[in-house]
Amino acid sequence: MKKCFLALVVLASCSCGGNRKAAPVVTETGVLTKTAPATEASVRLTESFTSEIEPFKENDITPAASGVHIDRILVDVGDRVQQGQLLATLDPTQYNQQLVQLRTIENDYNRLLPVFEAGGISKQQIDQAKAQLDVQREVVANLKKNIEVRSPIAGVVTARNYESGDLFAQQPILHVMQIEPLKVFVNISEQYFPYVKVGMPVDVRVDIFPDERFTGTVSLIYPALDPATRTFKVEVRLPNAGGKMRPGMYARTIFDMGEKPGIMVPDVAVQKQVGTADRYLYVIKGDTVAERRRVEVGRQVGDKVDILSGVAAGEEVAVTALSKLYDGAPTQVRNE
Repeated sequence: MKKCFLALVVLASCSCGGNRKAAPVVTETGVLTKTAPATEASVRLTESFTSEIEPFKENDITPAASGVHIDRILVDVGDRVQQGQLLATLDPTQYNQQLVQLRTIENDYNRLLPVFEAGGISKQQIDQAKAQLDVQREVVANLKKNIEVRSPIAGVVTARNYESGDLFAQQPILHVMQIEPLKVFVNISEQYFPYVKVGMPVDVRVDIFPDERFTGTVSLIYPALDPATRTFKVEVRLPNAGGKMRPGMYARTIFDMGEKPGIMVPDVAVQKQVGTADRYLYVIKGDTVAERRRVEVGRQVGDKVDILSGVAAGEEVAVTALSKLYDGAPTQVRNE
């Protein structure tokens, strides 16, 4: 009887165990990622701009009168000229006629002067003769200015449009450029307006002289910004004593505007939003959750980038498995 009861208990026990299923073990694993801290650092503010070198000054050499013949042109393309130098003369026919008349009036006055001193003529008569002489002298002086074409600047002749004897029309006779010094115009983003100062040095690199460095100086900062581009215009004065550089050459101007405090993160952490210019990254909160942040990016320094807004120093940003992350994604940080 005992054996029978024991067998029933064992059988019942086996029967119950056969119907029971093991409960599943649920484990939630986040995206495995590595992080790097956002760190405070000093960021050197250097910016490079490509511009075209321009003459410091340039002038069209044009006479005051039109429809006159050019008597002589005294310079040619490539000649260096000084300020005030005589470059060309116009037909002197009218000038010569008035000069002859001046000589006649001078002789008449010189004959009348001793007569007046001897009392032979009145003061009114000698005064009239002197006034006529002064007027004629002014006429001759003005005509001389009109037939003498001089350079208003020191520079080099870059164009000649006539030959001696040609009739002057509308084109200037010559074109003169001042190439010592030269100048470069640069349009700079408004964020750098507080850092650019008149007199600050500027590193200049010219494309056709890759191994040479030139130094310019900020000579003028235009006071108004371009509302369309949010940039301001800067003029850089560029010494050119050796005459090596020429207007029209391309140059890179490099502005060193000092340092500013920055927040640096690895550049691989920053992603670009498809279809826009927006940048974003993932901040890992408590090693367990990814938080997507839109950021404003500044300068690249080596393999790190300056974050202007969106991340605070000390926050951890994801640097791997970025394609698997999304806002609110669970994460596991493995930095070893």
